[in-house]
Amino acid sequence: MMSEHSPLLRVDNLKVAFGERRKRFNAVNGVSFDIHRGETFGLVGESGSGKTSIGRAIIRVYPTAGGQVLYKGQRISGRIDKALDRQVTREIQMIFQDPMASLNERAKVGYIVAEGLYATQKGLTSAQREEKVREALLDVGLLHEFASRFPHEFSGGQRQRIGIARALIMQPEFIIADEPISALDVSIRAQVLNLLSQLQKKRGLTYLFISHDLSVMRFICDRIAVIHKGVLVELAETEELFRCPLHPYTQLLLSAIPMPNPAHERNKTVLTYDEGMHDYSVDKPLWCEISPGHFVLGNQRELDNYKKCRLDLGIPQVTG
Repeated sequence: MMSEHSPLLRVDNLKVAFGERRKRFNAVNGVSFDIHRGETFGLVGESGSGKTSIGRAIIRVYPTAGGQVLYKGQRISGRIDKALDRQVTREIQMIFQDPMASLNERAKVGYIVAEGLYATQKGLTSAQREEKVREALLDVGLLHEFASRFPHEFSGGQRQRIGIARALIMQPEFIIADEPISALDVSIRAQVLNLLSQLQKKRGLTYLFISHDLSVMRFICDRIAVIHKGVLVELAETEELFRCPLHPYTQLLLSAIPMPNPAHERNKTVLTYDEGMHDYSVDKPLWCEISPGHFVLGNQRELDNYKKCRLDLGIPQVTG
């Protein structure tokens, strides 16, 4: 039974692997985090870090190699019964990175948006489906007349709105947004981000927002988890992460954010990250809460240094 304060989604020691036997590759290796109802949880990392694999494992596109995913207290990873599978299909939706690749170019927009209804609400009449499509398109700022057109007739921003409408028509509670703005122009990015924020307030949605761009994450996310090569290295509230990044990889990502002032951009130093700086042969890394809600990965020596950095900045650490 899910209590009022229980997380909407819990990822517990999740592992995702590809290949077979000796050629098996671990894309995600023991990742754990909670996402609470109504929040936007960010997952950031470079290409190939495993962030998309986590999103697709949650939505059951990729099988899990270990650990579990709990939604409303129920395990939804691995084999589940048909009733729970239908519930997951209705309540968890995904917005994909490339709006053109994720839309059927041979189908009209009306069918694309309504496709989920054909599978989950077979009792609807044509008029009822058309009304739901109209409402979904209006919610994302598109006219109902667009339902009779094909995806190639729209701009990139409009196609991404169609993808959002396709997710919204299912009345989901949880949406996984996988790099939803990376393929868009800068001006269109702001429109899509504002749209996602408005829809969250209007419908009480919960987001898992996946991106490689920390500047975008700062605008929309409540908390951010940093992933490197399939392992979480830091997790904190957004402003806490920007104010006091502890792990060297987090510091690297922050140093790579472009600066609007050309003079500062020319003079800034982009950090490098050398995994050889971590000696885990004897002293194994731990996932430790340095301050309330701020977690970081490191061995005992590194954790002591992280705590010292916080104290040097005048930020208290966890006591007791």
